[in-house]
Amino acid sequence: PRAGNKPPRIAETPSGILNSVGLQNPGVEVFAQHLMPELAKQFDTNVIANMSGNTIDEYAEMAEILSDTDVALIEMNISCPNVKHGGMAFGTNAEVVEELTKEVKKRCTKPLVVKLSPNVTSVADIARAAEAGGADGLSLINTLLGMRIDINTRKPILANNTGGLSGPAVRPIAVRMVHEVYSAVKLPIIGMGGVMSGADVIEFMIAGAKLVALGTGLFVKPDMIYDVKREILEYMDRFNIKDINEIVGTLELN
Repeated sequence: PRAGNKPPRIAETPSGILNSVGLQNPGVEVFAQHLMPELAKQFDTNVIANMSGNTIDEYAEMAEILSDTDVALIEMNISCPNVKHGGMAFGTNAEVVEELTKEVKKRCTKPLVVKLSPNVTSVADIARAAEAGGADGLSLINTLLGMRIDINTRKPILANNTGGLSGPAVRPIAVRMVHEVYSAVKLPIIGMGGVMSGADVIEFMIAGAKLVALGTGLFVKPDMIYDVKREILEYMDRFNIKDINEIVGTLELN
């Protein structure tokens, strides 16, 4: 279980938010024994469980526990900038990423998706390392590390000082990184970062994403999925696309 960081944990920014929630959650055992069974009963949809640990052994143990649940995928968060132990150190070193992925795969029977950090020199190198370690897929990007300062107190607005920037402000960076990773590896990609519309989803898919995640946009409009789906269907009709997967990775560079 994680208590998360002290408040304030959210700060608004132009076209986005900074968060330092700190992965607050009741722990993997509670999720496996109580939360996931309820989700499976109530919803006829795939569930992706996101896990984050401080050691390789922690990650492997969580993967083993989650593998015995009804989750469809396990997403391994190696890149969260809000947790002071683990997180960022794992996701910024290619050798460590390969070792971590390899060890977790030994105890993971569900598809393992590695979530990549944008706070690196070369996201393609980290993607190749995850692929070499046996990852079944990749998701990107996680948040970019940022800060906001209260000019009256001259102190950071977030109690944790820094936080992860998400929202439309990061989308062009995310699209570029999805394209880079799509060109570097053979793995399927979950694209994310500032999705607010069906057009944003389509942009990520053209760049190479097989799946697209919605996050910060749901803070603004909790039911935005309806509009997103409608806009995608309208796009398919306009270009006579029978299967949306046809557009994945179809970017034509200038």
